Amino acid sequence: MLPARHVYHLADAENWASIQRRGLLSATRLLALSGLGADEQARIEYSQRPASLTLPGGAVLRDQVPMPPSALARCLVGMSPSEWYALLNSKVFFWFDIERLNRQRRASGISPEAVVMTIDVERLLAAHGARAHLSPFNTGNARRRPAIRGRASFVPYTAWRESRWDSEAAALATRPRAASHRPVELTVEDAVPEAMDFVVSLRHLSRDEGFAG
Repeated sequence: MLPARHVYHLADAENWASIQRRGLLSATRLLALSGLGADEQARIEYSQRPASLTLPGGAVLRDQVPMPPSALARCLVGMSPSEWYALLNSKVFFWFDIERLNRQRRASGISPEAVVMTIDVERLLAAHGARAHLSPFNTGNARRRPAIRGRASFVPYTAWRESRWDSEAAALATRPRAASHRPVELTVEDAVPEAMDFVVSLRHLSRDEGFAG
């Protein structure tokens, strides 16, 4: 049983028109549509973004300041920092917790205006459960005392329903998390093209405005 009826996506206002037309696209998908050459796409996909990046056509990719390669190298299992960046770039991310969304807004280089999409999680998973994963921590932060991580940090939704976090512990040789440990992120691989069909509510946020649900 998931811990909430809704998940939340924080969108840069610069991407809102594209989201309404195309749905939610991963950074990898946005790069494929950018018109950049293959070498430049790969360079961006496999490298840290120290600042937000505006692609040709206007799509904005958020910065990855909390994930420097040196910090990732100390907590990754079976992957390089470059592979971790590519893995995260291949996914669309949703928060379960409103306060984490607000912390992301305060910490990131997102534009002064943003849009919060409140999504019906059951409908989202009914359509995309086969490509959905749950993570037990903020995978976009590797500062302070970062959690040990690897591909297994993203637990397939179907596996999580059966055994919660057991597959993560087995693959990463970490201490098993309690079954009651709440998921922090929900991700869908590649894209959610019909994302607007799952929207329960929208909130346009002005500069310094928080989201209260």
